[in-house]
Amino acid sequence: MTTKLFGEPVRRREDARLITGRGRYLDDIGPGALAAAFVRSPHAHARIADIDVDAALDVEGLVAIYTYEDLTGPMAEPLPVLIPHPQLHAPRTGYPLANGEVNHVGEPVVMVVAIDRYVAEDAAERILVGYEELPAVIGVDAASAATAAVHGDVPDNVAARHHQETGDVEPALAASPHTLSFTQYIERSAGMPMEGRGVHARWDADDGSLRVYTSTQASTSVRAAIAAKLELSLDEVEVVAPDVGGGFGVKIMHPWPEELLVPMAAIALGAEVKWAEDRREHFISSAHERQQKQEITVGFDDEGRLTALDAHIWHDNGAYTPYGIIVPIITATQLVGPYVIPVYRVVVESVYTNTVIVTPYRGAGRPQGCFAMERTMDRIADALGLDRAVVRERNLIQPDQFPYDHHLTFQDGRPVVYDSGDYPGLLEKLKALVGWDGVDALRDDAEARGKLLGVGMALYVEGTGPGPYEGGHVQVLGSGKVLVSTGLTTQGQGHETSFAQIVASELGVPIEDVEVTTGDTRRFPYAVGTFASRAAVMSGNAIALAARGVREKALRIAADVLEADPEDLEISDGVVQVRGTPGASIPLRTVAVLSNPLRYAFDEAAKQATQFAVQAKDDEPPVSPGDAPGLEHRDYYSPIRSTFASGAHAAIVEIDPATWEIDVVKYAVVHDCGNVVNPMIVEGQVHGGVAQGVGGALYERMAYDSDGQLQNASFMDFLMPYASEVPDVVIDHQQTPSPLNPLGIKGAGEAGVIPGSAALASAIEDAVGRRITSMPISPTELYDLVRDPSAERTAVAERRAGTGAMA
Repeated sequence: MTTKLFGEPVRRREDARLITGRGRYLDDIGPGALAAAFVRSPHAHARIADIDVDAALDVEGLVAIYTYEDLTGPMAEPLPVLIPHPQLHAPRTGYPLANGEVNHVGEPVVMVVAIDRYVAEDAAERILVGYEELPAVIGVDAASAATAAVHGDVPDNVAARHHQETGDVEPALAASPHTLSFTQYIERSAGMPMEGRGVHARWDADDGSLRVYTSTQASTSVRAAIAAKLELSLDEVEVVAPDVGGGFGVKIMHPWPEELLVPMAAIALGAEVKWAEDRREHFISSAHERQQKQEITVGFDDEGRLTALDAHIWHDNGAYTPYGIIVPIITATQLVGPYVIPVYRVVVESVYTNTVIVTPYRGAGRPQGCFAMERTMDRIADALGLDRAVVRERNLIQPDQFPYDHHLTFQDGRPVVYDSGDYPGLLEKLKALVGWDGVDALRDDAEARGKLLGVGMALYVEGTGPGPYEGGHVQVLGSGKVLVSTGLTTQGQGHETSFAQIVASELGVPIEDVEVTTGDTRRFPYAVGTFASRAAVMSGNAIALAARGVREKALRIAADVLEADPEDLEISDGVVQVRGTPGASIPLRTVAVLSNPLRYAFDEAAKQATQFAVQAKDDEPPVSPGDAPGLEHRDYYSPIRSTFASGAHAAIVEIDPATWEIDVVKYAVVHDCGNVVNPMIVEGQVHGGVAQGVGGALYERMAYDSDGQLQNASFMDFLMPYASEVPDVVIDHQQTPSPLNPLGIKGAGEAGVIPGSAALASAIEDAVGRRITSMPISPTELYDLVRDPSAERTAVAERRAGTGAMA
């Protein structure tokens, strides 16, 4: 048995429990609880004229009905702006229940509580809400035109103008040998976790304590929000994230109205109350992301090297801005990718629309930034007649340029300084992995079969592990079990395995002895949350530091027992031993017992720590000054700035001109997340991300009509890729350890999804020879594009047509 498990492909320990139905998700909790249901707005924009609940009062089993008029104190105030920013000049948030006006379909207006969900839904259907419809603003073009306003006091619909620049862009563009200007779009999508949102609350009136279970990515923050809004002391509130069936960012948003209203009702009614979101609710009342309009001007020289880049982006933030402008900031700062850009200016106008709010969805602004930069690279290559890989190679930051300062400010308020990387190495590995230089032969073969074949690539840099901090606690019990806890939450990332590997390696214990708890404020009350590929970087390092603290104490105690120098001791397989001296050893579980001087013995092991069993020194107290009983340690990791992972993706597509179906026949990924804790889990994360990237590029979009009605609010109509649509993925790893943290790791959770739209747009464009300016793209849209005489043909298509290689 080995205890040096860092870097090993250990099978996920949590899977057996989860795939055999032994998981405990939100809706498994409180089967006898009262149930909540909501009356939600059917209109995108309207005033509420009246609410008539009389017909619902006759429903047997009804317990309570709440409207905005029933809210008091902080609950009657707008929901918080979680992340204020000086450039967010017109922030607006909703209320737990609509206060006189609704601004998107699905906004909660009335909460009904009944003996079960069926009765609650029946009562909700009988409540009549009178509305006076107002003009709806749908999409970034309508928002920027500002012929109507989402919020009357924001007539231009602009919530924020985020602006960063690294020089004087106009003179740099004017002096450039070549310039290009173009506009492109990314459409709105959403994460669609298998489990929607949900909340269960239980109030104990005797001791004045509230326990809330919620399907969240930020249990400690939900706890703080509940305490503030319900005017409770923080120590009166416990929040637990049970098993969470996926998050992808929608559950980092908090507090959702339901996370406040359900606990409020539990306290008022003195009963357990639960709400579990149904799928339509998730479509129309949770959160979306992605939609942007990008206006780009780039300057470059004859060799394809960038001289200046100017990006003006319109970002759809939906009806409210509770999560601030984090997504626009990430787009603005991650757009630069792995490239040297001498002069850069970006302006992101974040605009209100009468649609569901926008908060981070896996990738969180990075896919949009990557789409902007990588499609720019493709256009430069096309304009100059150069290989797309060559143009990228000529602009890459070189390994000897790290740390590389882009002179921008990231989402954590810290500078965008790339800590380490080898971007030319990534590109070379990618070309070999996908067979870049042999694609012409594949193209000829596909043409012989009546197919169009294209290849595309996209590179990216991903800021991971932003602060401010995370913590970890490690405790060795007298049984030999090692308890590990951290405050951030888990939604399927494999934390139970990865964190156990870190502790097993640091502490020298079998991984089977390590038990990991996440997202429970009873075990760890201070944390930030799971987002931005930060769990391994933040909690991983905090847990490692905590394990090192336990190790130091264990060696010190064992040294006294073994009459040895702590420097001569090692821990392996849960045993502390003198290095090179067989038999001079003590089990770590015994050290744990000895770490807690006892007066009373409750079992055989405890006898070893009682006052007559231990040969104590008469001139020293049983617990040394500055020490504490028990073999445990709590520590925190707080970084000076984010780490920056990187990667490169390439896709080969075949397109059938009879159906215009797009088949991804090969997908290659080279990924660098520094030192890898568990390569199997990292590859799983990449595979999952690629699946979402393919979905975002070819299938998934939120289709609103001009009245703000979501036209595809069900899995019957919202397309997602099946296993048959997700390509086989070939992966290669590169490791450039981060110098910023003890473990040298970078995040990996969002890497797979970031370059998907960019790489696939490039490949499709290469296949059909028509400019792809909007993603996702469907076979019908591709058919229309190819047959549109006004559609722009790429220069490479013209050259191939001249040689008879493309019709």
